Amino acid sequence: MRFEKKSGMGETVFRIVLVAGITVMTLIALWYKVRAHSQGASRDGPREDRISQRALRLLAAVWIATIGACVIKPEWLTWSSMPVPTWSRWIGVAAWLVSLGLLVWTYHVLGPNLSDTVETRSGATLVTNGPYRIVRHPMYSSFLGIALGLMFLTANWMIGAGGISVWLLMIVRTPQEELALQRAFGDDYRNYSRKTGRFLPRFRSST
Repeated sequence: MRFEKKSGMGETVFRIVLVAGITVMTLIALWYKVRAHSQGASRDGPREDRISQRALRLLAAVWIATIGACVIKPEWLTWSSMPVPTWSRWIGVAAWLVSLGLLVWTYHVLGPNLSDTVETRSGATLVTNGPYRIVRHPMYSSFLGIALGLMFLTANWMIGAGGISVWLLMIVRTPQEELALQRAFGDDYRNYSRKTGRFLPRFRSST
């Protein structure tokens, strides 16, 4: 099997796709977050553990910096490159774009409920439509797809490992987030939880 050498015109195309996708996604995410902050009220309930919150933000910052290095100074990450065929990198592009689409859909459906912590906003509503009809945490599901897609798009296992590490830290916070949602919505959230999976669809009825 012949593997692509990470240089030349082919590599330039992947870098352009990466930069364009990140730029568009950053602008979309900022727009939704600014809108949520302007429309949503202050947060309710106990505050999130600051150690885990800071650890997540630090790890995410390191991961983002690694992606930036892959774009600006790819030679810095040669040691973690993966010799993969070109078709697998295009599958990575597809997975990444689909996952970004799911993330945008999630942002849109959440609206003013969007929060970057596990705390719920005062006056928040229980969202069960859109991607939330399928899974309880579509944002986390989409992030895993983004991490895996980027790993193959960039053909770099370090970027994949960094993204998966951020995702795992998100998963650790999930029980705390669900407790906050149970406090906010009570039996409505418990009944909703019985019908949907956390990160993957639940195909078998819980009744």
